[in-house]
Amino acid sequence: MLVGERRELLLTRLTTEGKVLAKDVAAELGVSDDSIRRDLRDLAAAGLCQRVYGGALPVSPAVADYTSRTSIAVGGKDRVAAVAAGLVRPGSTVILDGGTTTLAVTKALPRDLEATVVTHSPTIAVALLDHHGIEVFLLGGRLFRHSAVTCGAAAAEAAQAIHADVFLLGVTGVHPEAGLTTGDADEAAMKRTLARRAADTYVLASAEKLGTASRFAVLPFADIAGVITDADDQNVQKVADQGVPILRA
Repeated sequence: MLVGERRELLLTRLTTEGKVLAKDVAAELGVSDDSIRRDLRDLAAAGLCQRVYGGALPVSPAVADYTSRTSIAVGGKDRVAAVAAGLVRPGSTVILDGGTTTLAVTKALPRDLEATVVTHSPTIAVALLDHHGIEVFLLGGRLFRHSAVTCGAAAAEAAQAIHADVFLLGVTGVHPEAGLTTGDADEAAMKRTLARRAADTYVLASAEKLGTASRFAVLPFADIAGVITDADDQNVQKVADQGVPILRA
C-alpha cells in the first residue's frame, strides 16, 4: 500500500470509527508502528487529525478562524442556542463564553428579558446592546483573536468577583475519551476560571463537535451540569453513559 493510500485509510477510519489506534493499524497493514505514527504526525500537521497517546482522534472543525466558523453548522448552533437560552432565567446572572454558538444564544434570548450577563467576549457584549433589560459586564484582558475573547491574568482576576447562576460554555471538541477540549491553553484556562464562578456549567455542542478533539483539556465531565447538543449518535450515548445529562436540541 502506498503512503498516500495508507493515509486515506487512516482518515476513513477516523470518520467511521471515531479514532485510530496506531498499533492495531500497523499490525493490520503489516507495517511498523513508527510508519503509522509518522503518517498521523503528518496528518496532524495538515490539520486533519488530533494526535493522542497511542493514535489519533478526529479534529474539530471549530478550530477554524472565527469568520469561517460563522458559516459552520448554523442550523445546529441555532437549535442548541434555543435550548441554552431557556436556561437563562429572569433576574439571574449568566456567564456567556465567546464563540459562534454563544453568539447564537444572544439572538435566542427574549428581547424583554431582564438579567445580568457577564462575558469575556466583546462580540457577545455588542450583540446584547439592543437587549435593554440585560445588564452586561465585559471582562477585560488580552484579546485572543481566534475566538474574540479576553484571556490572561487580567481577565482571570476580573472573573474572581463574579457569582453566577449559569455558565454557558463553548468548546471545540466533545469526545467520550478525550473529554471537553479547545485549541488554546490560555483559553482553556480562562474557561476553567469562569466555570468555577458559576453554580452550573452547561456545554454548548452542536453536532459537528461531538466525537472530535483539540489539543487542550477544559473540564472533566464530572464538573458540568450537562451537554446541550443536536447530535444523536454513539458519541452522545457514550457521553451519557458516563453520567452526563444530555439536553437534546
